[in-house]
Amino acid sequence: MSDALVLLGADPPRLAALDRALGGALAVATGGVSDGVLRIADARGRILGLGRDAVRGVGRRLGDAGGRAERGELLRAAHTVVVVLGWFEALAELDLPFSLDEVRLTRDDQLALVGAGGTGGAGERDAGFAQALAAVDAPLPAPHLPPEAVAGQLLDWYAALSRRFERFVAGLAVRDRLTPAEWDAVQRTLTHDLPATAAAHYDTLYAQLAQQAPEFGFWVAQNEHRATRDGVQRALAGIEALLAASAATARPPVDVAAALALSHRAALSRPVLDAESAPEGIRVPALEEMYLDPDFRVRAVTGQHGPADESWWERTPVREDLTRYLAGALTSSQQTRTPLLVLGQPGAGKSVLTRVLAARLPAAGFLPVRVPLRDVRAEDDLQEQIENAVRAATGERVTWPELVRAAGGAVPVLLLDGFDELLQTTGVHHNDFLVRVARFQEREAEQGRPLLALVTSRTSVADRARYPQGMVALRLEPFRAAQIQRWLAVWNDANAAGFAAQGLRPLSWEVVSRHAALAAQPLLLTMLALYDVAGNGLQRDGGEPLDEADLYEELLFSFARREVGKTSRDTVPDDEMRERAELEMQRLSLVAFALLNRRRQWVSAAELDEDLTALLGRGPAGASGFRTPLGAAEVALGRFFFVQRAQSVRDGQVLATYEFLHATFGEYLAVRLALHVLTDLLRDRPTLALGDARVDDDLAYALLSYAPLSGRQMLRFAKSMTARMPEAERARLGRLLVRVLDQHETRTGDQHPAYRPTVLRVASRHGLYGANLVLVILLLTGGVSAGELFPGSANPVSAWHRHALLWRSALNEEQWTDFALSLSLRRSWGPDGRGTLGIALREGELRPPDPVDANWLYRYPQGHGGPGWSRPYWDEIWHKMEVSGGTNDSLVRHVMDPVFAWLGPSVTTFVASEGQPATSLAHDLLHLLLSDGDGLGDEELESTYRRVLLGMENLSSGRVGHVVRLLRTAVQRDESRLSNQLRGEIYDWMV
Repeated sequence: MSDALVLLGADPPRLAALDRALGGALAVATGGVSDGVLRIADARGRILGLGRDAVRGVGRRLGDAGGRAERGELLRAAHTVVVVLGWFEALAELDLPFSLDEVRLTRDDQLALVGAGGTGGAGERDAGFAQALAAVDAPLPAPHLPPEAVAGQLLDWYAALSRRFERFVAGLAVRDRLTPAEWDAVQRTLTHDLPATAAAHYDTLYAQLAQQAPEFGFWVAQNEHRATRDGVQRALAGIEALLAASAATARPPVDVAAALALSHRAALSRPVLDAESAPEGIRVPALEEMYLDPDFRVRAVTGQHGPADESWWERTPVREDLTRYLAGALTSSQQTRTPLLVLGQPGAGKSVLTRVLAARLPAAGFLPVRVPLRDVRAEDDLQEQIENAVRAATGERVTWPELVRAAGGAVPVLLLDGFDELLQTTGVHHNDFLVRVARFQEREAEQGRPLLALVTSRTSVADRARYPQGMVALRLEPFRAAQIQRWLAVWNDANAAGFAAQGLRPLSWEVVSRHAALAAQPLLLTMLALYDVAGNGLQRDGGEPLDEADLYEELLFSFARREVGKTSRDTVPDDEMRERAELEMQRLSLVAFALLNRRRQWVSAAELDEDLTALLGRGPAGASGFRTPLGAAEVALGRFFFVQRAQSVRDGQVLATYEFLHATFGEYLAVRLALHVLTDLLRDRPTLALGDARVDDDLAYALLSYAPLSGRQMLRFAKSMTARMPEAERARLGRLLVRVLDQHETRTGDQHPAYRPTVLRVASRHGLYGANLVLVILLLTGGVSAGELFPGSANPVSAWHRHALLWRSALNEEQWTDFALSLSLRRSWGPDGRGTLGIALREGELRPPDPVDANWLYRYPQGHGGPGWSRPYWDEIWHKMEVSGGTNDSLVRHVMDPVFAWLGPSVTTFVASEGQPATSLAHDLLHLLLSDGDGLGDEELESTYRRVLLGMENLSSGRVGHVVRLLRTAVQRDESRLSNQLRGEIYDWMV
């Protein structure tokens, strides 16, 4: 801070330090004042004049700064001057019933007023006063805060300062001569007018600072970018211009720092994907052409949980000024204390952002060091990881302090890419990584080497990290329409000649907009574009556009076939090529099941190898046919760029994990393989005679007994795939799976005991497999009755209930919700008069279930209206709801507790009018009370009251009283609508 004071004009430890260090913001009145008292009245002109001179001179003083770090300290001190000066300017303008000449402030009074500490001994008091005042903890703009938040912090600070000044004046003699009315006016002026006026002065002074130093122009989030919402910035192109002025005074880097800058710059000219990923004749543009600045959200992390949850971001506005924001963050002293955490989905461009930023930062003012965490040893400390990354980029060995010295005063910027890869591959061993980065920043600041840090991670693992206090998180947003259109324009321009040579049409927004969910992620947009160059696959002439399942099949299969073609030296017949591509798809599908069955979005290479061995054994790589052994995970997946491979190095060993760039790829492939394995059961069963031996469904059981297929996206995929099957095949497979479901009830063995993606109870696996079979049966048949689903059961409705309880016990609450919401049940009567239960997949919006007819429940014929009946076990129902212990059951029990306590027997007392559904007394009574009679016609209203009276005849006298009291409330409302006879019967009960 003392260096910053010198830069502001200080000459410590002399008295002149105050005027020059703080530009006279609180100038000492030197004319004969020797008691250390600042007389504001004498200083009024000097405060304003010298303070404004300081603002106008900031630009000159910045030119004397020796480096980015010193410049940052100077900017912070200058801003403090402006904050304090704004309040005193406003104070000088106030219309008060006393003169400021009557207010005398000692140096310590002044420091206490603005929230600073003491000045030390008398010999140091002048320089100490200047230094303490510059170190005041005044609000500092933060790039992640919206303007209204910054203004709010400033108003709060000014309000607190004004209250302290009010208390100070209240203890002076001037207060004693003011009338109560005058003092009230003073209080209102100080507490209400002064903070707002001070903020207005601050805005004016801040604008002047922004003319002197570009940093002040982008420390506060701006709104003018919204006037051009459709504007799209490319490759952070503006950040060099924004930071050029702030970096102009630093000397150029030398030696290894210069070599590192050259390495970063070279990245801009490389294509965004490996050239081998593109078909012949297609050009993948370079990074500086293709990278578009994404939109983003940013906010401070205030707890240990939040950034991984969508709801945590909902109230944070989307911003479109990434270049400006990063310029502000990289010049803010706040960012030298904690890293900036950059989050995004796979394929959102996190790693590319670090490469572009490293290339764009001006080397004269910044020393970017990009550390791909996947390529450094996880057990090394951060400094060793940085040094190894520098060696990998430049070929030179250098220590961290030597590198900083070679940078010539430039501020180091650590770009730590892939924190999520450390977490995925090493478990919880690195969940404190962000805290360790912050500690490293703290140590470097103490050594006079302050640095900035940026860490990237997938959003979904952010909840596994420990966050240092004060950390800010930034989340990259999907592309909006204007960005996709700009991307397409670059792609089409780069390939105009290639398209013309191959007779291809450019890829239009109209076509891509049908697949907006995929196109919103940059890497997946690239994938769509690469698919389209194969005969304009997205733009087929005639017919309907591809639905989602068709698109995924074409997309993934085409890439599988292309990769197979790259490894084939000789011409391969088309049928064999398709067979090899199908094998690749099945390998990918096993990855999908590895994720699904572990209930997470990634799987380690070791886990995947275990799965392959357990299911299929080991065998020669490249063999065809699903039941032949597969190769190692790297062989299966290394060639597909839409499979994200995360890695880290620990103890010299590469630890790798895999995930799909888009979660729906995995969901599609899992459903695809599930239907493939189940359809394969028909292969050896042309007939379904009752005497057939057991169906060999062991592989299906192994794959489908760990997680349900009831996610809405998976069901949509499955519905589309089953719809493409021939009708006769669907019917045959549906009947076969009913039989598989029946034989599964007596399953005792497991032919793949080594396949254990997660630990589950045997009963849970039985329940999950049964639930998945039912879902597929419903997809194939369009709906079945309980009798058709359980043909060997004497009571199919009861069989459904028992199976549903098993499924519910096997699923967690979220899975059970998805499963239950996917089904639709309908109770009816069959031709024989017996109750039947129809089961189908739910279509459309969720609606209230059909009313329950107690006749159906208790196996009376439809329309049975005989005498009312009751069951004595109402209290057992209450108790069983308690014993189940489930959240849902307990919630319903909680709501129904008053009903059971006061109206217990009415729950199991039933009445039916001839030809009408039978209802319980409790149901009818609550219906009358809660409906307010609305929606009930006079006839229905009267019949409901009559059912209540009939039900009361079956209650004991001790319970009738409770019903009567409730009935009286309803009757008072509905009396005018009831017949005289019915009113008389009701009154007889009441008396």
